[in-house]
Amino acid sequence: MTRKTVRIAMNGVTGRMGYRQHLVRSLLALREQGGLDLGDGTVLWPEPLLVGRREHALKEIAEHHGLDPVADVSTDLDAVLADDRVDIYFDAQVTAAREEAIRKAIAAGKHIYTEKPTATGLEGALELARLAEAAGVKHGVVQDKIFLPGLLKLKRLIDGGFFGRILSVRGEFGYWVFEGDWQAAQRPSWNYRAEDGGGIVSDMFPHWEYVLHELFGPVRTVQAQAATHIPTRWDERGKPYEATADDSAYGVFQLEGGVIAQINSSWAVRVNRDELVEFQVDGTEGSAVAGLRNCRVQHRSHTPKPVWNPDLPATEAFRDQWQQVPDNEEFDNGFKAQWELFLRHVALDEPWHWDLLAGARGVQLAELGLKSSAEGRRFDVPELSL
Repeated sequence: MTRKTVRIAMNGVTGRMGYRQHLVRSLLALREQGGLDLGDGTVLWPEPLLVGRREHALKEIAEHHGLDPVADVSTDLDAVLADDRVDIYFDAQVTAAREEAIRKAIAAGKHIYTEKPTATGLEGALELARLAEAAGVKHGVVQDKIFLPGLLKLKRLIDGGFFGRILSVRGEFGYWVFEGDWQAAQRPSWNYRAEDGGGIVSDMFPHWEYVLHELFGPVRTVQAQAATHIPTRWDERGKPYEATADDSAYGVFQLEGGVIAQINSSWAVRVNRDELVEFQVDGTEGSAVAGLRNCRVQHRSHTPKPVWNPDLPATEAFRDQWQQVPDNEEFDNGFKAQWELFLRHVALDEPWHWDLLAGARGVQLAELGLKSSAEGRRFDVPELSL
């Protein structure tokens, strides 16, 4: 085996997602398994270069995971991008800082892999896609949820024709994020400030765009209502601040082909379901409920025949009448699975379609969702092109 090194500048690894999912559970996990076998006698060996503003935090992470706290750490993004040894630029910063950094990385000729949303507005997101195409660099956007075990099982059902004609999709996502006064919040305070790029529409509608697009078809219309249910929160220093961004959103999406999707997203809801996100899909031949890991089904032949009678207690345990979809395979971490595909795309030019244009579709849906909420009407979702 020949080992080929790929140097990856990782900007934003002091944040929860950048550190836990992208560094530890993806690239370092790849190193622990001996690298990525490309199948041609070559093993791709990822070398992370940690980039950020807080040098002490970066050095602590590097030392904890056996990286060089000097050679593998930098607070100078421009110097990192000028380094010919760096092949890929990855961005997991706060949204407001992402667009400028990606522009610099494209200009430096680096391949791009980034969290979403890719920019704070559609024009900026489209411009990044155009710049990357013009520069001839490979580019990808994280679309982790379609690599979750529950949604992979759901896709297996769709591809196998289990549902017949799909009629509707109902999604429930969210949990109670503590305000920060008497218990620490589980999410950073910038998530709740619009001026810093926060808001659940900007965060989650890009996810729903690719989930719906990949599994059921392109989104053609959107109607949404956003809300800020918790107007005051407390930041990381324990100081109160005004929540200027939406913490909940209720969206209805019409898909190409007529499927109707309704998805509720909230950081102000207490969980009464099996998983933090669940999608119920109903079709003429059967239904399914898919979450992060599990997927339950009910075929037409096993569907009960309820009769509405509010004067009597329910006589059937409806949840017990659903069957679990078996794993049938071993599922890897979803972020790691997509990293592997992107690295193979860079190294071998294998097919890839989760690019910056796909990322722009997510920004477009969020932008139209907020506009729909502000104006109280439904909007068409035009098809994007470069």
